Amino acid sequence: MLIKSFGFAIKGIKLAIKEERNFRIMLITFFVVVCFGLYFRLEKMDWMMIILTSGIVLVTELFNTTIENMMDMISPDYNVMTERIKDLSAGAVLVTSIFSVIVGLIVFVPYIKK
Repeated sequence: MLIKSFGFAIKGIKLAIKEERNFRIMLITFFVVVCFGLYFRLEKMDWMMIILTSGIVLVTELFNTTIENMMDMISPDYNVMTERIKDLSAGAVLVTSIFSVIVGLIVFVPYIKK
């Protein structure tokens, strides 16, 4: 049962990569940030901040996609509440993305100034 659960999770991640442009953009951004981290030889705490923040952004995007898909299934026609729910969910992604940029600046600016 546990292995089957991992299979479902991997299937969901593959689905997000295949069908969700924003998720792919975030993965590419994470890859670029990791390359910068390797170039600047980030310290352990800096890596932890980058990985944790990036993970939160990716998870938030997965939740956003889930909420949007559920709302489209529940309410296929236009509905004001559906729009609000989807906007709030997208807003959560934007907030985590903004904070991840702030963390990225806090981490990388001192390395760039060296």
